Amino acid sequence: MQTPTYLAAELRLPTNWLDYTILGIYFVVVLGIGLAARRSVKTSLDFFLSGRSLPAWVTGLAFIAANLGATEILGMAANSAQYGVYTTHWYWIGAIPAMVFLGLVMMPFYYGSKVRSVPEFLLLRFDKAAHLLSAILFAAAAILIAGVNLYALAIVVEALLGWPQWVAIVVAGFFVLAYITLGGLSSAIYNEVLQFFVILAALIPITVLGLKSVGGWDGLSDSLTESRGDDFMTAWGGTGIGSDNPLGANWLTIVLGLGFVLSFGYWTTNFAEVQRALSAKNLSAAQRTPLIAAFPKIFIVFLVMIPGLVAAVMVPAIGTGDSDLQYNDAIPYLMQQLLPNGVLGIAVTGLLAAFMAGMAANVSSFNTVFTTDIWAKYVVKHREDGYYVRFGRLITAIGVLASIGTAFLASSFSNIMSYLQTLFSFFNVPMFVVFIIGMFWKRASMKSGFWGLIAGTTAAMVNYFVIYKQGIIDIPSDQGANFVSAIAGFVAGAVVMVAVSLFTAPKPTEELQGLVYGTRSPGMAEPPAEGDDAWYRKPALLGWGAVILAAACYIPFSF
Repeated sequence: MQTPTYLAAELRLPTNWLDYTILGIYFVVVLGIGLAARRSVKTSLDFFLSGRSLPAWVTGLAFIAANLGATEILGMAANSAQYGVYTTHWYWIGAIPAMVFLGLVMMPFYYGSKVRSVPEFLLLRFDKAAHLLSAILFAAAAILIAGVNLYALAIVVEALLGWPQWVAIVVAGFFVLAYITLGGLSSAIYNEVLQFFVILAALIPITVLGLKSVGGWDGLSDSLTESRGDDFMTAWGGTGIGSDNPLGANWLTIVLGLGFVLSFGYWTTNFAEVQRALSAKNLSAAQRTPLIAAFPKIFIVFLVMIPGLVAAVMVPAIGTGDSDLQYNDAIPYLMQQLLPNGVLGIAVTGLLAAFMAGMAANVSSFNTVFTTDIWAKYVVKHREDGYYVRFGRLITAIGVLASIGTAFLASSFSNIMSYLQTLFSFFNVPMFVVFIIGMFWKRASMKSGFWGLIAGTTAAMVNYFVIYKQGIIDIPSDQGANFVSAIAGFVAGAVVMVAVSLFTAPKPTEELQGLVYGTRSPGMAEPPAEGDDAWYRKPALLGWGAVILAAACYIPFSF
């Protein structure tokens, strides 16, 4: 068991009236957006998917903001303080290829089939058993991940501002509950666009002032190379099979475990992200949503990695028994040391915005899946549309309360990114293998989806809790164990799906139109809107541009 995730008590910030004024203005604007969005909610489609009416630039920014939660800000800075420049892998190989794959390959199936959620796609491709199991797994994962954001927010606010944890939890939970309940997904998305810019306004000063304090990039690199070794400041150094490195993983587990299984599992099946693309106004806009998000994603790594590296220079013993500061303290520590009042208020607001964006993304996806995939399909069927809007608002409140209850499960991890990667290996990876085989293999039978989910989830959990935690096989770190769990879950799910498919009947070919690669549905044949011939509206060009740019970013860090 690792040290619990509590921020150091000495991180209290010298906030004043100016900082609290900035924070208050932000909360007023958040509620104002919720009230404004309420007027557009007339049907369940409006509440759960914004009536499929939003432009690509809005859904693209919301897509990336939904990912900029507690795990991204605190977790990736913690990763950098602990593992160094290896953090780049979570972005350039662990995000960009999967985001491009989602936009170019999977969105035509999702959007063209007119599903309201990711689990609903499994209902069309497989059967009710696969659908119900995936909906339950996703709902559980969404609440657990929302709890991470809420817990992280509470401990940060307690350490930085002196608010009791219960006050921070209640205040943040109330505002997320209020604006989602009022305006549904539209409120969440427009708030996420605002939160994206607030988060950048918080991270840029921390990064710039942090670099200046340690003598720029050269000073930072020289200090960490001397104290942590050459590999700490490279992306691929020391990752040969059998070599030791801070991450505890070799190039094969990085490429397969993170770059393929975990990455594709998260970005292509996580409904908290996909829901933003499904709310776009047409197929072209839906495809461009993750592709537009990919470009800022390439560069956000610097805004979370550099503060973690700076903290490792300023506090060489961070994360060890010789210091009261843990890796998760990197960003709050720099805020305390570097930011003047006013800028401090923006930074605190940015952190709160990040936590609320991450929590809101998971709560809004939870209410959609629970209402449309569980309640309306299996509990209360065939009611009037207004009933499901009212129930969606009720289950939102229940989801917020449940996330408060799950928040403290994250306390056993000193690096909250490790906790999130563990959850992804349990929930997202098995769903990904079912999706990818179902989309590309017509012979995958109706029953194979359910058993693939069971096998993948079980294998990932057995690897983590038995093989790794019980020390049966020595894996150097939690992150390395997560990569191996992801690979185990993927392989087990794939093998079981193939085996079950060989002994059970496939779905009739006529029912697979628009659900399997090589087939088309009417929605996928949608003609381009007027003006869609511009280069920046071409998904293929955007996608390949993002992949090439991400690959090029590795060059300066590879030697």
